[in-house]
This record gives sequence, structure tokens and C-alpha cells, in this order.
Amino acid sequence: MLLTHFLLTLIAMFGHSEDFLGTTLLSRPLVLGPLVGLVLGDIQQGIIIGATLELIFMGNIKVGAAIPPDVITGGVLGTAFAIMSGKGAAVALALAVPISILAEMIISGLFVFRPVLNKKFERYAEQGDYKGVQRLHILSGLLKPLLMGAVTLLALMLGSDVVRTFVDTIPPWVHSGLQVAGNMLPALGFALLMNLMFNKTVAPYFFLGFILTSYLKLPMIALGGLGVIIALIVTGITHKEVPVASADSDFDDNFDDFSTEQTLPAPTTLTSVLTKKDIRSLFLRSMALEANFNFETWQNTGFAFSIIPVLKKLYTTKEAMASALKRHLQFFNTAPHGSTLIIGISAAMEEQNAREPDFDEESINSVKLGLMGPLAGVFDSLFWGTVKVIAAGVGTSLALQGSLLGPVLFLLIFNIPHLWLRYKLTFIGYQTGTRLLQDLSKSNVMDKLKSGSAILGLMVVGAMPALLMSIKTPLKIGSSDAAVPVQGILDQIVPNILPLALTFLVFYFVKKNVKTTYLLLGLLVLGFAGSVLGLFI
Repeated sequence: MLLTHFLLTLIAMFGHSEDFLGTTLLSRPLVLGPLVGLVLGDIQQGIIIGATLELIFMGNIKVGAAIPPDVITGGVLGTAFAIMSGKGAAVALALAVPISILAEMIISGLFVFRPVLNKKFERYAEQGDYKGVQRLHILSGLLKPLLMGAVTLLALMLGSDVVRTFVDTIPPWVHSGLQVAGNMLPALGFALLMNLMFNKTVAPYFFLGFILTSYLKLPMIALGGLGVIIALIVTGITHKEVPVASADSDFDDNFDDFSTEQTLPAPTTLTSVLTKKDIRSLFLRSMALEANFNFETWQNTGFAFSIIPVLKKLYTTKEAMASALKRHLQFFNTAPHGSTLIIGISAAMEEQNAREPDFDEESINSVKLGLMGPLAGVFDSLFWGTVKVIAAGVGTSLALQGSLLGPVLFLLIFNIPHLWLRYKLTFIGYQTGTRLLQDLSKSNVMDKLKSGSAILGLMVVGAMPALLMSIKTPLKIGSSDAAVPVQGILDQIVPNILPLALTFLVFYFVKKNVKTTYLLLGLLVLGFAGSVLGLFI
């Protein structure tokens, strides 16, 4: 049993290490659930429970300073205790929600504590000690997986027998109530996703997705493909070629022809000292952008950590290195998926600064600050509001049937475009510099991309209440043999109207800024009470 607890703790620590792994969704319940099932000898149950929890926590993403319930600790412990007890997803739900809320408090405390280390970062920067900055960034980043790993291990060692005994005493009516509540909780995830995209302009596409799945029974993959086509037609993205570099730039054409040590074409006519290997290191290090996230300077140490290989090559004196480190330890925050564009541009500007004595160093931070907001809006909408929604829709629909293909497709659908774009943007940012943003601005591609992402994302979210929620009422009108099922009447009016109505009810409260924790608890109470009173099944 001790070995089992140790392996489950490693899974939780792996999930909490995602801040070093580039926001690749490896920490999601849909991914960790099967790993827990594998350790406990029931991988199919782990897949199903992971998919169930993924639906509930689908909208729980860390955007800005919003720290959602900790689905990693809650998911691992909830899944583990549910499999150990043999009671399935209902028990996982009952345990995962309160555990995730408690774990969130611990993580928030860590994010409050981390700014204490900023003085140490500043001292390293003043001394030009880039090794100290790197070391402290990594050590501070490891605090989260170590701390939450300890919490997980303690809970497993103290709680497994107690939880198993507790679960065995749960009466059937409580179990049924938990199942109904579990069917309702995905409405919160859908509402949180709607909050990212929903407005009067694109609202019809939400209902289009709902209608296509409710009436035509369109599967999620087909709906996603149709959504892409509609988004392209409506935004007109395919109607105009977008220049992203000057006409004489052959960087993209010759992108694959560089050897590891060849120098890349510089943003100016002068010879570059940076190689493809140097620029690739920016991409690799950007994966740890959020490892030391804190509530004061946010991603600043992650940005400095990412660009240090370039600074080492450009600046040979401690004074120059100190100045560069202090520049990049200023406040920074953007969507991690598109961060490499800014990192690449900053590398090009640092190279120009090292070459030209009269270069305005302040312009480097000015460009960073100017780009991080707009790019955050674009890439948050693109990846959190669109790609992740599609990946989760496809993945959970398969995983709920016990198919391992669900988690696999979930990761592939999200990370193939994510990692490819993240890698390419590093080189595009370095090669084209600020010209890229000027070209995109002239062609309105940024606006079109945001609109297209909202259209596609809302179509998929609109389909989710119909495809991934099951809320029905056993009520009947009349008596004896003449009684008419209320559910049949509702289905004739609008199929899946109860999941749709609940999703909009939760969305209303989300718009009113009601805390996610309260909404979670409210849905639990509604589902449980509705089951006990015979209103829902």
C-alpha cells in the first residue's frame, strides 16, 4: 500500500509540474485519471472518472490572477478513493470538489508567499548573476509540486481507510443524489467557457451548435469541422493573403535549411550572432514561463529564464548582463501559448541593443508591455476558448465510454497546434520583429482570428449541454395509466432543454461575478435536493 501511495503522490506531483511543461494540459483530470487507474489496477474506471471530472472542471483554467479550484489534487485523490472504494464516479465527485477547494487555498497561499523571493531575484540581477536567477526560478517553481505532493501523500496515508469505511456507509439515496449532482456540475464548466466568448454578435453560433447536436445528432468531430468552415467563411480569413514579413525575407522558405550552428538572418542588414540553436532554446525555456507565477510580478522570472541563453551570448560584462536581467524582471503577463512571439521579438531587440550603443533600451520593455495584452486576448480566446474546448469535447465523449483514445486525442488535438505554433512564433518573432505586428494590424487578422475563434468555440460549447449532460425529470402529469411524462413533453418542445436551461442559469450567475466555489456548492445542493425530492434523475 505504501508503494501505491507513493506512485499516486508522484502522479499528483507530475500534474503540479505542468508549469514547467508549457501549459500542455498534462494536469487535467482526463489525463491524470487513467494514470491513477493504472496504478490501482482499473484503468478503464480511471478513464471514466477522469472524463467525468473533466466535464465538471472544464472551465477551470488559470487566466490572469484567477486561481480556480485545484483539479489536480482533487482529481487524483477523488479518483483514487473512488476506485479504492469501488463506488465509481459519484464518490469521486463528492470527494474531488471539496478537496479541490481546500487545495486551492494552499496554492493561493503559495502564490502570495512567492513575492517574498523577488528581492532575492533583484539582488541576483544587480550582480549580473544569471545563474542565480535561473536557480531560484527553478527552486521556487518546485515548491508547488513538492508542497502539493506532501498534501496528497498525507491525505492518502490518513484517509484511504477512513474514506473507504465512510463510503460503505453511504445509503443508496445519497449515492443517487450525488449522481444527479454530477450530471449537473458540467454546466459550470460550460458557463465559464461561455464567459470568455459569449456576446450578442456571436451568440447565434452557440444555439446553432446546440440545434445541430440536439436535432441532427451531429457528433463533436463533425461539428468542429463544420465550425471551422463557418468561421472561415464568416471572417473571410481565407480571402486575403496576409504578409508576415518583408518581401525580401526568405526566412520561411529556407527555415529548414539551417544547420544547428548556422546564424539566422538578423532583423537588420547586419550579421546576426544568434544561431538557430539559440532561438530554439528560447522556445524550450518558455515552457517554464509560469513555473514561478506569483501575485506581484506574475510571469517575470519565467520571461527572464527564457531569454537568458540569448543574454549570455550577447553580453559579456557583468554590468551589461545586470542591466538586461533587470529589464526582464519587470512585470510581465501574457498567454503562455503565444509568449514566444514576444520572447523572439525581445531577443532581436536585445541583439540590436548589444550591437548599437545608441539603442534605446527602454523600447524593449515598451514593446513587451504593448504586446502582452493584445496577444493574451488573442491566444486565450484561441486556445482556452476554442482548441481546448474542441479537444475536451472529443476526448471526454470517448473517455466516458472507457476508451483510452479519449485522453490521447485530447492531448494531441490541443498540443499539436499549440506546440507547433509556439515553436514557429519564436523564430517569426525574432526574424520579423515588430514588423509582424504592423502587418497583422493592417490586415485586421488579429480581429478576424478572435472572431473566428469565438464562432468555433461557441458552436462547440453550444453542443456540449446536449452531448455531455444528462438531466431528466421523472415527473408525470395525470394519474395511473393516463399519466403523461413531463420529460416527453419537454423533448417535443426542445430536446435537452433542461441541460440548456441549467447552463444559462449558471452563466447568469457567472456574469454576476458569483464565486466559482459558491456555484459548485450550489449545483451540488440543487442536484442532491432534486434527486431526493424526485424532481431529477
